[in-house]
Amino acid sequence: MSDKRDLTAGPAWQNLMQLAGPMVFGIIAVISVSLIDTYYVGRLGTQELTALSFTFPVTLTVSSLAIGLGAGASSVVSRAIGAKERDEAKRLATDSLALALILVMFVAALGYLTITQLFTLLGATGAVLDMVVQYMQIWFLAIPLLVVPIVANSIVRAVGDTFWPSIVMVASALANIAITPIFVFGWGPVPSFGIAGAAMGTLIAWLVTVFGAFALVVWREKMLTRHLPAFGTLAASWKRVLAVGIPASFGNAVNPIGIAVATALIAGFGDVMVAGFGVATRIESLSVIPMLALSSAIGPFTGQNWGAGKCDRIAEALKFCYTVCALWAAVLAVVFWFAAAPVVRVFSQEADVVQSAATYLAIVPLSLWGYGVVIITAGAFNALGRSHFGLGFYLIRTAVFYIPFSFVAARIAGSEAVFYAIAIANALAGVVVAGLAMRWLSNHTAPQPAKA
Repeated sequence: MSDKRDLTAGPAWQNLMQLAGPMVFGIIAVISVSLIDTYYVGRLGTQELTALSFTFPVTLTVSSLAIGLGAGASSVVSRAIGAKERDEAKRLATDSLALALILVMFVAALGYLTITQLFTLLGATGAVLDMVVQYMQIWFLAIPLLVVPIVANSIVRAVGDTFWPSIVMVASALANIAITPIFVFGWGPVPSFGIAGAAMGTLIAWLVTVFGAFALVVWREKMLTRHLPAFGTLAASWKRVLAVGIPASFGNAVNPIGIAVATALIAGFGDVMVAGFGVATRIESLSVIPMLALSSAIGPFTGQNWGAGKCDRIAEALKFCYTVCALWAAVLAVVFWFAAAPVVRVFSQEADVVQSAATYLAIVPLSLWGYGVVIITAGAFNALGRSHFGLGFYLIRTAVFYIPFSFVAARIAGSEAVFYAIAIANALAGVVVAGLAMRWLSNHTAPQPAKA
């Protein structure tokens, strides 16, 4: 752990850009896994693409456990680093990884045993449901290979290093790009596994993540300790991580739950609409990468500055992030207004699917600044140890606006109206959350750091 990555000094915007820059490439790599699956599975047919669209909100929800635990680990570790408590940071990092391994094994087993029931509830039937089961059986077996490395990378980022975690994610994505088509379509002695092959490619790619992430956290950063703690110390560490991790996990799950509800509503208009919505939300996930990078960068920045007693820098950083979100959303709106259909055709050639996805991308992107405000503000408050606020911000967007508006739109006007409802929900949530965050920060002072 080197002080050259001290985030408590220098211009706030510069700290954020140095953190977010490498994360752009790392997040592109992570999201590309989903896009690569969509691209190759789309070549198999509309039913296969529909099946994959049903899996998207569920895989995001389960992955939210990893993101939440990573947020918990990053929060407690970055605050310990900001307060110059180096040994405590190592203890918390080690205990966080142990907790992640235990929890993900339980969730993977539970998910594996309830695949059919879960996706039947979401509206998958017949051949589409059979394909979903084939994909998810492998995915649930693979998910421990993703969750623990996500937490390990979060610990490294808490130290202030986003470059090497991004390299690990890029390597994993390249492995996925190379391997997935072999299992989907078959090659040489390897038979075609269809949609299940996409999950197999993902599993192998995640093995790369495991080795890379552990190399960083164990050897490069030396953030793990070999000393076994007393049970009371372990329980105290887990309590601190879970105090942030549980609300953060639920918060990160709220968005995919909203997508799952919207998917179920749109399923009433036919499989083609579901396929189009699935393609559009995957493209959207790629388009918001700068916002996602800032949401990753704001965590270690906020944690270290709160631990160092510098609350004013946190407010300054959030204002900078909000400005970036507004500018980026405007760029996206212009790009997709003119180029939505050609982009969608990369993933599907079916006219109705292209029309559905392109309609979404012509309506929603301008409002994505509000989504960016929500995820960045939630990331900051998770790092502060106020993850219940972060959860509340996600709920404002999804439970207060997104789901109710989508439900009413689907019942009254049809699938296209749901897209307008989503756009309005994003915009309103951004205004409300930014106002609440600035008000809270103006009324609170960071604790004074411990003396080195």
